[in-house]
Amino acid sequence: MKNIFEPTNILLPEGVPMDKWSVIACDQFSSEHYYWERVQEIVAQFPSTLNMIIPEAFLEDINEEQEIKKISETMAAYTEKGLFKEISDSFVYVQRTQPDGRIRHGIVGAINLEAYDFASTKIPVRASEGTVLDRLPPRIKIRREASLELPHIMTFIDDIDDIVLGPLAKKSASLPVLYDFDLMEGGGHIKGMVIKGDDAENVLEAMQRLYEKSDMLMVMGDGNHSLAAAKVYWDELKETLGEEQRACHPAGYALVEVNNVYDRAIDFEAIHRIAFDVSPKEFINALEEAIKPGDDYIVHWVTQEQSGRIGIAADCIGGMLSAVQVFLDSYAKNSGCRIDYIHGEDSVRKLASGNRCVGLILPAMKKADLFETVAISGVFPKKSFSVGHARDKRYYLECRKIINN
Repeated sequence: MKNIFEPTNILLPEGVPMDKWSVIACDQFSSEHYYWERVQEIVAQFPSTLNMIIPEAFLEDINEEQEIKKISETMAAYTEKGLFKEISDSFVYVQRTQPDGRIRHGIVGAINLEAYDFASTKIPVRASEGTVLDRLPPRIKIRREASLELPHIMTFIDDIDDIVLGPLAKKSASLPVLYDFDLMEGGGHIKGMVIKGDDAENVLEAMQRLYEKSDMLMVMGDGNHSLAAAKVYWDELKETLGEEQRACHPAGYALVEVNNVYDRAIDFEAIHRIAFDVSPKEFINALEEAIKPGDDYIVHWVTQEQSGRIGIAADCIGGMLSAVQVFLDSYAKNSGCRIDYIHGEDSVRKLASGNRCVGLILPAMKKADLFETVAISGVFPKKSFSVGHARDKRYYLECRKIINN
C-alpha cells in the first residue's frame, strides 16, 4: 500500500556471524539480568545489534546519556567501516520458525509515520494498547541521536484470506535468500528473502485491497512504544524541515514487520491479574458492584479458600478488559493494595493460594477481536494480551538509515 507501507532501502551486515548479530527485543526478559549477561557473553567482541540497544533489564543500572552516546557512536562506526550491504527499494519476506516448530510469516518494510498516530482512532495504522507516556523519553532520546533504526516492531493486518503473505509463501523456494540461521538463546530459526519489483507491487496491490475493505490497514502487535517514540520524534523533526525535505526524509518512516493476525503461528494469550493484601470477600463484592453484569464475558476468580466466576456485559473484549482495569486501578488507589499482571493460569492459582490474595483469570482474546475492539472502542487497556511467548518475539536484524547523508 503506497504511502502507508512501502518497500525501502534495508541494511544487513556482511561478514558477521548472524547468530551473534541478532538479539531479542530490548523489552524481553526485563527482570532476568542473567539472560542478557549470557547474551553479552555470546556476542563478545563481534558486531551485534546488542551494541545498538539498551536492554530494559539494565535501565536502572546505567548512565542513560552515556549509553545513548555509545549507541550513536557504534552506529556511525558500523556504517563508516562498511559493515552493511544495502538492499534497495525492497521488502524482506521473513519465515520465523518458533521454538515450538511453527513457522510465522512476515514482511519487513517501512510504515509512513503520517499514516500512524497512537492517539487517533481514525487513521490507517493504529495502536492496540494505551501508550504510557513515561515510557517514551528514553526511546525518543535514542532516536534523536541515532543514524540507524533497527526494529522489533510487529504490526498485524486483518487478512483472513491470506492475500498478502500467502502468495509469497507459495513461491518462497524461488526467492533470493538474504539470511538463514538459528537465533541465539532458543529463539528458533529465521530465514529472510528479498521481495522487489513485481513481487513488491503484488504486495502493495494486496494491501490496497485490504485497505479498501476498511479505513484501518494495520493494528500494532508488539513495539507500541517504539513506534510511538518514532512518531513523536518525526513530529518534532518535521517542524524544522521544508516541504520538499519532509516528503523524502527517511525519519518520516519506521521499519516494521507486518504479520497476518490469522497466521497459525500467532497466539494471543491472556494476561491475568492478581491483587495482594486485600480482603478477598470485600474485593470480590466490590468488583461485582463495579461492573455491568451479563453473559458476554466470564472472569474467574480464585482465592486461598474459594473460587467462582463473574459474568460481565460488554460490546467487545476490550470493553470488558477496560471495565476490569478501571476497577483495579481505582481499588488499588483507594486501598493501597498491589496489583500484578501474570502470564499463565497455573501461576495465578499458585499466587492466589497465599493469604489475602485474589487472582482474576481473564478470557483469551480471539484473533478477530483485535480489529473489532480497536474499531469499536479504540485502544486496549494496559496489559490486555500477549502475543506468544518471550522467545517468539522479534529479534533485531534488519537496519535502515534515518538521517540524510
